[in-house]
Amino acid sequence: MKNIIPLFILALLFSCQNTAQVNSEQQAVINAEPVKVPLKNGKARAYFASGCFWCVEAIYESIKGVEESISGYSGGHTKNPTYAASNTGRTGHAEAVEIIYDPKIVSFETLVDVYFGSQNVTQVNGQGNDRGPQYRSIIFYQNDAQKQIILKKKEALAKKLGVKIAAEIYPFQKFWVAEDYHQNYERLHPNNSYIRNVSIPRLNRFKAKFPELLKNNH
Repeated sequence: MKNIIPLFILALLFSCQNTAQVNSEQQAVINAEPVKVPLKNGKARAYFASGCFWCVEAIYESIKGVEESISGYSGGHTKNPTYAASNTGRTGHAEAVEIIYDPKIVSFETLVDVYFGSQNVTQVNGQGNDRGPQYRSIIFYQNDAQKQIILKKKEALAKKLGVKIAAEIYPFQKFWVAEDYHQNYERLHPNNSYIRNVSIPRLNRFKAKFPELLKNNH
């Protein structure tokens, strides 16, 4: 027992130090200066996380002015995150989407409205049965103007609903594209049980709520 106790204490101390380091690294992400992504061919980019990226990707791709929605990871402190690593909840990353859109057709403000209007805004660390920090809601800003838009909309929604809004607000740093098999997952796997029971119902609820924003208005 004399040897076991000191080893246990050392292991505990190492674990605490490691946790403190991770927390410090994650705090640095939250406190960082935002990275602005320049227009490319007249298209802008925006980044959101609100649960399973299969669901969120399909929602944004239904919006007029959105050219493409890409599934990936953002908001964490590790480099080159993978699906397996992010699912541990220890990388700090959340499943996120990169929205490529035409700002002449759809504004960042509208994309924020879509974000808040397509999820359970009160659920912390998840959406539905998808639970864990990798499924938490984060909305990313690239400059102060975007940050103010997000803050005002979040505050107004909290006041309107009388609830605490779970979405975190992060400065955008980097988006890591997810593995190929995650891209366009809902469109390519319509008979998948998760897609049928979770993703499609979530998309249909959104469509019923915002018909005026949909491509071809349907």
